[in-house]
Amino acid sequence: MENENNKEQVQEPTIPIFGYEIIRDILIPEILGKNTPDILYYGGKQLSRKFPLISQDEFSSFFHEAGWGILTVLEQKKHEVIYELSGELVSRRISLKSDVSFKMEAGFLAEQLQLQKKVITEAAYEIQKRAKTVKIIVRWDDKDSIE
Repeated sequence: MENENNKEQVQEPTIPIFGYEIIRDILIPEILGKNTPDILYYGGKQLSRKFPLISQDEFSSFFHEAGWGILTVLEQKKHEVIYELSGELVSRRISLKSDVSFKMEAGFLAEQLQLQKKVITEAAYEIQKRAKTVKIIVRWDDKDSIE
């Protein structure tokens, strides 16, 4: 029988923030050029299709595991959900880069809600510079059903 005190703790692997920033904020825009925001938005939608989530409750867990930040629901309306994205990485990206993009995260959320609600969705984001957070707004119209 194993002693409970001798068990090793399972530790999640960590990636240095600088390594993430090099790829996300320097290399990808260098390769994609002026089309970076649009491609990242559709890339986020494509990632949603590869990682379909069953409910909105899973969104924040996915964002945490992907290292995208802390995702919380600020407000839910009939045709709109407003999320806040925060955390160390988000704050640092906003502080270090004047033209930082969160299009991939917005596209991901838009597609997740589109898959779940079966309506055409669109997402936009607003950087909250003072708070160093991002507000992501996902909207849809029930008339635009995709079934």
